[in-house]
Amino acid sequence: MTNDYPQALTIAGTDSGGGAGIAADIKTMQMRGAYAAMVVVAVTAQNTIGVQDAFPLPTDMIDEQFASIASDLNIRACKTGMLADAQHVQAVVNNLKKYDFGPVIVDPVMVAKGGAKLLSDDAIAVVRQELLPLANLVTPNIPEAEVLTGQQINSRNDIITAAKQLQAMGATNVLLKGGHADDPAIASDYVLFANGSDRWLAAPRVATKNTHGTGDTISACIAAEIAKGHSMAEAIVIGKAYVEATIKDGINVGHGHGPLNHWAKIKGAQTNEI
Repeated sequence: MTNDYPQALTIAGTDSGGGAGIAADIKTMQMRGAYAAMVVVAVTAQNTIGVQDAFPLPTDMIDEQFASIASDLNIRACKTGMLADAQHVQAVVNNLKKYDFGPVIVDPVMVAKGGAKLLSDDAIAVVRQELLPLANLVTPNIPEAEVLTGQQINSRNDIITAAKQLQAMGATNVLLKGGHADDPAIASDYVLFANGSDRWLAAPRVATKNTHGTGDTISACIAAEIAKGHSMAEAIVIGKAYVEATIKDGINVGHGHGPLNHWAKIKGAQTNEI
Protein backbone atom coordinates (compact mmCIF):
# COMPACT_ATOMS: atom_id res chain seq x y z
CA MET A 1 0.00 0.00 0.00
CA THR A 2 1.14 3.54 -0.70
CA ASN A 3 2.15 5.51 2.40
CA ASP A 4 1.78 2.57 4.80
CA TYR A 5 5.31 2.93 6.19
CA PRO A 6 5.79 4.98 9.43
CA GLN A 7 6.74 8.54 8.51
CA ALA A 8 7.95 11.32 10.79
CA LEU A 9 8.80 14.97 10.14
CA THR A 10 11.52 17.21 11.54
CA ILE A 11 11.01 20.98 11.40
CA ALA A 12 14.31 22.60 12.30
CA GLY A 13 17.64 24.02 11.20
CA THR A 14 20.58 22.28 9.59
CA ASP A 15 23.94 21.54 11.23
CA SER A 16 26.75 21.42 8.69
CA GLY A 17 28.82 19.45 11.21
CA GLY A 18 26.20 16.70 11.17
CA GLY A 19 25.82 16.31 14.94
CA ALA A 20 22.65 18.21 15.74
CA GLY A 21 19.60 19.73 14.08
CA ILE A 22 18.04 18.09 11.06
CA ALA A 23 21.09 15.88 10.53
CA ALA A 24 20.70 14.31 13.98
CA ASP A 25 16.94 14.04 13.53
CA ILE A 26 17.17 12.18 10.23
CA LYS A 27 19.88 9.84 11.51
CA THR A 28 17.78 9.07 14.58
CA MET A 29 14.51 8.51 12.73
CA GLN A 30 16.24 6.31 10.17
CA MET A 31 17.95 4.26 12.88
CA ARG A 32 14.68 3.85 14.74
CA GLY A 33 12.82 2.58 11.68
CA ALA A 34 10.77 5.60 10.64
CA TYR A 35 11.00 7.38 7.30
CA ALA A 36 12.23 10.94 7.88
CA ALA A 37 10.95 14.01 6.05
CA MET A 38 12.08 17.56 6.75
CA VAL A 39 11.11 21.21 6.72
CA VAL A 40 14.27 23.32 6.76
CA VAL A 41 13.70 26.53 8.73
CA ALA A 42 17.29 27.77 8.80
CA VAL A 43 20.73 26.84 7.55
CA THR A 44 23.72 27.09 9.88
CA ALA A 45 27.47 27.01 9.50
CA GLN A 46 28.16 24.84 12.52
CA ASN A 47 30.55 22.23 13.86
CA THR A 48 31.44 20.62 17.18
CA ILE A 49 33.12 23.85 18.32
CA GLY A 50 30.21 26.22 17.75
CA VAL A 51 27.88 28.02 15.36
CA GLN A 52 29.69 30.38 13.01
CA ASP A 53 26.70 31.70 11.07
CA ALA A 54 22.97 31.14 10.57
CA PHE A 55 20.59 32.01 7.76
CA PRO A 56 16.80 31.65 8.26
CA LEU A 57 14.98 30.72 5.05
CA PRO A 58 12.26 32.96 3.63
CA THR A 59 8.96 32.09 5.27
CA ASP A 60 7.24 31.48 1.94
CA MET A 61 9.78 28.72 1.28
CA ILE A 62 8.87 27.21 4.66
CA ASP A 63 5.20 27.34 3.65
CA GLU A 64 6.00 25.61 0.37
CA GLN A 65 7.86 22.81 2.15
CA PHE A 66 4.92 22.17 4.45
CA ALA A 67 2.49 22.16 1.52
CA SER A 68 4.69 19.82 -0.50
CA ILE A 69 4.92 17.29 2.31
CA ALA A 70 1.22 17.48 3.12
CA SER A 71 0.27 16.85 -0.51
CA ASP A 72 2.18 13.58 -0.76
CA LEU A 73 3.33 11.98 2.49
CA ASN A 74 1.51 10.48 5.46
CA ILE A 75 3.26 12.05 8.44
CA ARG A 76 2.25 10.38 11.70
CA ALA A 77 4.31 12.50 14.12
CA CYS A 78 6.48 15.60 13.92
CA LYS A 79 9.02 17.49 15.97
CA THR A 80 10.33 21.04 16.01
CA GLY A 81 13.89 22.15 16.75
CA MET A 82 15.77 25.37 15.98
CA LEU A 83 13.24 27.94 14.74
CA ALA A 84 15.47 31.06 14.59
CA ASP A 85 13.22 34.01 15.43
CA ALA A 86 9.67 35.15 16.12
CA GLN A 87 8.69 35.39 12.45
CA HIS A 88 9.82 31.85 11.76
CA VAL A 89 8.27 30.41 14.91
CA GLN A 90 4.98 32.00 13.83
CA ALA A 91 5.32 30.57 10.31
CA VAL A 92 5.78 27.09 11.76
CA VAL A 93 2.83 27.57 14.11
CA ASN A 94 0.60 28.66 11.23
CA ASN A 95 1.50 25.57 9.22
CA LEU A 96 1.07 23.18 12.15
CA LYS A 97 -2.44 24.57 12.56
CA LYS A 98 -3.11 24.14 8.84
CA TYR A 99 -1.84 20.56 8.41
CA ASP A 100 -2.36 17.45 10.54
CA PHE A 101 1.04 15.86 10.98
CA GLY A 102 0.08 13.86 14.07
CA PRO A 103 1.39 14.52 17.59
CA VAL A 104 3.73 17.52 17.84
CA ILE A 105 6.93 17.21 19.89
CA VAL A 106 8.45 20.62 20.66
CA ASP A 107 12.16 20.76 21.44
CA PRO A 108 12.53 24.45 22.43
CA VAL A 109 16.08 24.85 21.14
CA MET A 110 17.63 28.04 22.48
CA VAL A 111 21.39 27.61 22.95
CA ALA A 112 23.90 25.36 21.18
CA LYS A 113 26.38 23.22 23.13
CA GLY A 114 29.13 25.67 22.23
CA GLY A 115 27.14 28.54 23.74
CA ALA A 116 25.77 30.18 20.58
CA LYS A 117 22.25 31.56 20.92
CA LEU A 118 19.83 29.83 18.54
CA LEU A 119 16.54 31.52 19.46
CA SER A 120 16.07 35.29 19.61
CA ASP A 121 14.51 36.97 22.65
CA ASP A 122 11.38 38.10 20.83
CA ALA A 123 10.74 34.54 19.68
CA ILE A 124 10.43 33.17 23.21
CA ALA A 125 7.05 34.86 23.74
CA VAL A 126 5.76 33.31 20.51
CA VAL A 127 6.96 29.90 21.66
CA ARG A 128 5.16 30.36 24.98
CA GLN A 129 1.94 31.77 23.58
CA GLU A 130 1.59 30.06 20.21
CA LEU A 131 3.76 26.93 19.97
CA LEU A 132 3.44 25.35 23.42
CA PRO A 133 -0.37 25.07 23.15
CA LEU A 134 0.17 22.90 20.04
CA ALA A 135 2.67 20.62 21.78
CA ASN A 136 1.64 17.08 22.62
CA LEU A 137 5.06 16.97 24.31
CA VAL A 138 7.61 19.65 25.15
CA THR A 139 11.19 18.55 25.90
CA PRO A 140 13.21 21.40 27.47
CA ASN A 141 16.44 21.02 29.38
CA ILE A 142 16.79 22.91 32.66
CA PRO A 143 18.12 26.20 31.19
CA GLU A 144 15.37 26.21 28.54
CA ALA A 145 12.72 25.49 31.16
CA GLU A 146 14.05 28.38 33.24
CA VAL A 147 13.72 30.74 30.28
CA LEU A 148 10.22 29.55 29.42
CA THR A 149 8.90 29.71 33.00
CA GLY A 150 10.94 32.64 34.27
CA GLN A 151 11.89 30.61 37.36
CA GLN A 152 15.22 29.27 38.58
CA ILE A 153 15.49 25.49 38.86
CA ASN A 154 17.78 24.24 41.62
CA SER A 155 16.08 21.12 42.96
CA ARG A 156 13.80 18.20 42.10
CA ASN A 157 10.87 20.14 43.51
CA ASP A 158 11.74 23.07 41.23
CA ILE A 159 11.74 20.69 38.26
CA ILE A 160 8.28 19.40 39.18
CA THR A 161 6.97 22.96 39.61
CA ALA A 162 8.42 24.04 36.26
CA ALA A 163 6.88 21.05 34.48
CA LYS A 164 3.47 21.97 35.90
CA GLN A 165 3.94 25.55 34.69
CA LEU A 166 4.81 24.33 31.19
CA GLN A 167 1.73 22.14 31.19
CA ALA A 168 -0.36 25.12 32.29
CA MET A 169 1.00 27.02 29.26
CA GLY A 170 -0.65 24.41 27.03
CA ALA A 171 1.80 21.55 26.53
CA THR A 172 -0.09 18.29 26.98
CA ASN A 173 2.90 16.30 28.28
CA VAL A 174 6.26 17.52 29.58
CA LEU A 175 9.69 15.87 29.52
CA LEU A 176 12.04 18.07 31.53
CA LYS A 177 15.58 16.85 30.94
CA GLY A 178 17.97 16.89 33.89
CA GLY A 179 21.31 16.70 32.13
CA HIS A 180 22.27 20.15 33.44
CA ALA A 181 21.53 19.23 37.08
CA ASP A 182 24.32 19.00 39.67
CA ASP A 183 24.18 15.26 40.35
CA PRO A 184 27.58 13.97 39.14
CA ALA A 185 26.51 10.33 38.90
CA ILE A 186 22.94 10.25 37.60
CA ALA A 187 21.07 12.15 34.90
CA SER A 188 17.40 12.21 35.90
CA ASP A 189 14.61 13.36 33.57
CA TYR A 190 11.14 14.21 34.85
CA VAL A 191 8.00 13.32 32.90
CA LEU A 192 4.61 14.89 33.62
CA PHE A 193 1.80 13.25 31.70
CA ALA A 194 -1.49 14.74 30.52
CA ASN A 195 -3.49 12.89 33.18
CA GLY A 196 -1.36 14.31 36.00
CA SER A 197 0.68 11.16 36.59
CA ASP A 198 4.45 11.48 36.55
CA ARG A 199 7.70 9.54 36.69
CA TRP A 200 11.47 9.99 36.86
CA LEU A 201 13.77 8.40 34.30
CA ALA A 202 17.34 7.99 35.50
CA ALA A 203 20.53 6.93 33.74
CA PRO A 204 24.17 6.84 34.85
CA ARG A 205 26.24 9.78 33.63
CA VAL A 206 28.99 9.03 31.15
CA ALA A 207 32.27 10.95 31.46
CA THR A 208 32.36 12.51 27.99
CA LYS A 209 32.02 15.87 26.28
CA ASN A 210 30.51 14.18 23.22
CA THR A 211 26.88 15.11 23.84
CA HIS A 212 26.22 17.44 20.90
CA GLY A 213 22.67 16.91 19.67
CA THR A 214 21.18 15.07 22.66
CA GLY A 215 18.02 17.21 22.71
CA ASP A 216 17.47 16.81 18.99
CA THR A 217 18.07 13.07 19.23
CA ILE A 218 15.67 12.30 22.07
CA SER A 219 12.85 14.38 20.55
CA ALA A 220 13.42 12.82 17.11
CA CYS A 221 13.43 9.33 18.62
CA ILE A 222 10.14 10.02 20.42
CA ALA A 223 8.59 11.29 17.17
CA ALA A 224 9.79 8.18 15.32
CA GLU A 225 8.43 5.82 17.97
CA ILE A 226 5.04 7.55 17.98
CA ALA A 227 4.96 7.33 14.18
CA LYS A 228 5.55 3.59 14.56
CA GLY A 229 2.55 3.28 16.87
CA HIS A 230 4.02 3.45 20.36
CA SER A 231 2.20 5.38 23.07
CA MET A 232 3.63 8.65 24.37
CA ALA A 233 4.83 6.94 27.55
CA GLU A 234 6.51 4.12 25.63
CA ALA A 235 8.13 6.53 23.19
CA ILE A 236 9.62 8.64 25.98
CA VAL A 237 11.13 5.59 27.70
CA ILE A 238 12.60 4.42 24.39
CA GLY A 239 13.94 7.91 23.68
CA LYS A 240 15.72 8.05 27.02
CA ALA A 241 17.21 4.57 26.50
CA TYR A 242 18.35 5.41 22.96
CA VAL A 243 20.10 8.63 23.95
CA GLU A 244 21.79 6.82 26.83
CA ALA A 245 23.08 4.23 24.35
CA THR A 246 24.30 6.86 21.86
CA ILE A 247 26.36 8.50 24.60
CA LYS A 248 27.60 5.31 26.25
CA ASP A 249 28.70 3.75 22.93
CA GLY A 250 30.36 6.95 21.83
CA ILE A 251 32.40 8.01 18.82
CA ASN A 252 35.10 10.68 18.48
CA VAL A 253 34.44 13.32 15.82
CA GLY A 254 35.65 16.92 15.81
CA HIS A 255 37.53 18.99 18.36
CA GLY A 256 34.72 20.33 20.56
CA HIS A 257 31.47 18.88 21.86
CA GLY A 258 31.41 15.78 19.67
CA PRO A 259 28.27 14.11 18.28
CA LEU A 260 26.43 11.06 19.53
CA ASN A 261 26.73 7.59 18.03
CA HIS A 262 23.43 7.31 16.18
CA TRP A 263 24.27 3.74 15.19
CA ALA A 264 23.72 2.66 18.80
CA LYS A 265 21.15 -0.07 19.43
CA ILE A 266 19.10 -0.76 22.53
CA LYS A 267 17.15 -3.70 23.86
CA GLY A 268 14.15 -3.62 26.14
CA ALA A 269 11.85 -6.24 27.60
CA GLN A 270 8.69 -4.20 27.18
CA THR A 271 9.01 -3.64 23.45
CA ASN A 272 11.46 -6.37 22.45
CA GLU A 273 14.00 -4.58 20.26
CA ILE A 274 13.48 -0.94 21.01
